[in-house]
Amino acid sequence: MFSGTSIHSIDSKGRIVLPQDFREQLGESFYVTSGFNKCVQILSVEEFDRLREQIRLLPADKALSLQYVLISPATLVSPNSQGRVTISQKLREDSSLKKDVVVVGMDTRIEVWDKEEFDMFIEKQKQDSLKEALELLRL
Repeated sequence: MFSGTSIHSIDSKGRIVLPQDFREQLGESFYVTSGFNKCVQILSVEEFDRLREQIRLLPADKALSLQYVLISPATLVSPNSQGRVTISQKLREDSSLKKDVVVVGMDTRIEVWDKEEFDMFIEKQKQDSLKEALELLRL
């Protein structure tokens, strides 16, 4: 399970250092792909394979849409000796990743957000959805 939030920087080559505990949980290689929101997501090989299998079970039109969005941009990566992984230029552009990013543990996946985008997203969540979600949980 991935949890926690940390702020990092993307270097000039599009690389980011992931927290060591995240790297240990991900293993030697893992996938970087488009996120469900305006972010990049990182999944273990096992989780990515599970997602692919679930997509294959969907009706063809839905499966095809998700394959274009999640499967086709996916890249299998391995951290270098400094723990850095490269996020492709296309994924960085699509997610508006600039210099400062937020790495967020999201249970079975990791999300990488532009810091400003993440701050705005969290504020919107607090205003729109958080109260209703807490009521559903009876908290």
